[in-house]
Amino acid sequence: MKKSIQNLAVGLICSVSILACSKSDTSTLMPVTAVRVNDIPSDTIVGLSAQGAPLTNGKYTFYSIEKNAIVPNADSASTKWDIAFMSTRIITNGGTSGIGQGGAFVFTGLFDALTTIPADSVFKTDNAPASYAIPTGSGKGWYNYDGLTNLITPLAGRVLVIRTASGKYAKIEIISYYKGGVTLPATASDMDKLTKQRYYTFRVAYQPNGTKTF
Repeated sequence: MKKSIQNLAVGLICSVSILACSKSDTSTLMPVTAVRVNDIPSDTIVGLSAQGAPLTNGKYTFYSIEKNAIVPNADSASTKWDIAFMSTRIITNGGTSGIGQGGAFVFTGLFDALTTIPADSVFKTDNAPASYAIPTGSGKGWYNYDGLTNLITPLAGRVLVIRTASGKYAKIEIISYYKGGVTLPATASDMDKLTKQRYYTFRVAYQPNGTKTF
């Protein structure tokens, strides 16, 4: 009888241990859910000069991936933001752009298929004005510019892999550069192409536990 009780106790302890490990493993490996972020302004055009050139305020829009929120410009020298937008340029909170641990690289492949950041990945940091972690220029980073239509479209199969200001990880797929989340048609008016551009819509998946899995 005494031996049976001891065996039962050992069994219960093992069961609890297994359940605890299973629960921990499940929470660690739990896939994150991507969210859609709409119409983040990116130094939008506020008017035209006397010569017809577009005018902007020349300021970045700072964004926290962790909070899914725009961060005030007054906090640009902090670790409260992870990425920032100005026109087609996207910077990260690290290197010459910020005091955080931020970095990034452009992954070639499908957003949903990127479930784990490859072990040999190299995160770059901004080194302005010479280079940026997310390359600028048509065909070099996340977008293509068509000089005939004056439209900017996201490159298919490009995912921005981000190391946040706190050293955690996220992935981003740019959906549109135009207000409303849809690229304008080639036949859109010149005024629409000016005033409706520089609004980012994207999908983002953020891993808060610090691992490189999504």
